[in-house]
Amino acid sequence: MQDGLSLLHDVVTLAKKSGADAAEALWYESTSLSVSRRMGLPEGLERSESTGVGLRVFVGQQPAMVSVSDTSKASLAEMVERCIKMAKLSPPDEYSNLAPQSLLATQFPELELHDTHEPSVEWLQEQCKIAEESALAIKGITNSEGADAGYGESNFALVTSNGFAGGYKSSSTSLSASVLAGEGTGMERDYDFTVARFVSDLSASETIGINAANRALARLNARKIPTGKMSVIFDPRVAKSIPAIVASALNGAAIARGTSFLKDFMGKAIANDSIHIIDNPHIVRGLGSKPFDGEGVANATRSLVEKGMVQSWLLDIRSANKLGLKTTGHASRGLSSPPSPSTSNLYLANGTLSPKALMQDINSGFYVTEVFGMGINIITGDYSQGASGFFIEKGEIAFAVSEVTIAGKLLDMLRELTPANDLAFKYATNAPTLRIDNMTLAGG
Repeated sequence: MQDGLSLLHDVVTLAKKSGADAAEALWYESTSLSVSRRMGLPEGLERSESTGVGLRVFVGQQPAMVSVSDTSKASLAEMVERCIKMAKLSPPDEYSNLAPQSLLATQFPELELHDTHEPSVEWLQEQCKIAEESALAIKGITNSEGADAGYGESNFALVTSNGFAGGYKSSSTSLSASVLAGEGTGMERDYDFTVARFVSDLSASETIGINAANRALARLNARKIPTGKMSVIFDPRVAKSIPAIVASALNGAAIARGTSFLKDFMGKAIANDSIHIIDNPHIVRGLGSKPFDGEGVANATRSLVEKGMVQSWLLDIRSANKLGLKTTGHASRGLSSPPSPSTSNLYLANGTLSPKALMQDINSGFYVTEVFGMGINIITGDYSQGASGFFIEKGEIAFAVSEVTIAGKLLDMLRELTPANDLAFKYATNAPTLRIDNMTLAGG
């Protein structure tokens, strides 16, 4: 990491000497390894490595950004020269600048983002084998789409001309299995997966296979249901889309453009007082954790929605400047693109009811386990998704359902939202089981 920081210091120093009024350089290095297996046979093995340096400069209010993968001294010097020439030709951007020194992170929390143990190819292949064989051993599972396992490691560093220098290393390991149940046109598929910063935090490979198999079997003999309004229960792996939608609508870039259905709701209620949506970049071993944001700004836990009321936008420097506000430390970026607002570990907090209690009074409802389609409009607040899952009858799961569309207005959905108490941090965005009443279902 120190070598990367030293290299970035040299790049920033050269940019300033070459005519930049301000500059920031970032370094990104990554390694990825993936293996796959299907029906008892190895199917794929891939490994990739990459290194790159990005530079953003400001000549007055004129910005430009360039990245290179060749980190030799000659290549970096050429990058600096090219970036400054581009800045002198680019239009002024009155809203873009480096983060003020007063907002820069000076202390970096220890978040345990990097597992020093890199799993071997053989170990990853063995986990695929266990997961797939565990699924295929269950009666009724007739085929497999395969099992996949992977490991990734990355290094990120950032240096700015106004005093910031920091970096961190992260890793993640994953395993998934997808299988089919039934025969002919009556076949159904489902999956399960696990991902974690540390190998020791992964779910057992056998459990992944068994879960995938049981979910596929449960979807057999699916029926259609009539069109109408009813209560909908979102399984946690689907429920996480709800806070993600809210975060998209609270993104400062969308607010500044006026392209969000929540643009006029700062300090106003969008849900009942049981709803809390939180972004926390400092969860130890969290999949979205980071010790500082993409502009070097100190970050912290922030309530986006508290007791149903909007408390904050997601802001980087540029969107904050456009809105006349201060960044919230939510900048994210790539090597060749400027910063933009993004979440870290986003979650909708627990409610008080168990999932069973949440649906026990539903006489006729729908339990969603999968959604698909592109029917979410952040500008208008319209929601329409294809879905599959199970019919709820007298508070119990009754039978599998396919070919359903669930629809509503996002504001209405949020106001009808009730969370269960089963929140688990399995992804970078998480939610407990959720209930939304009075949704429109279009069946067959």
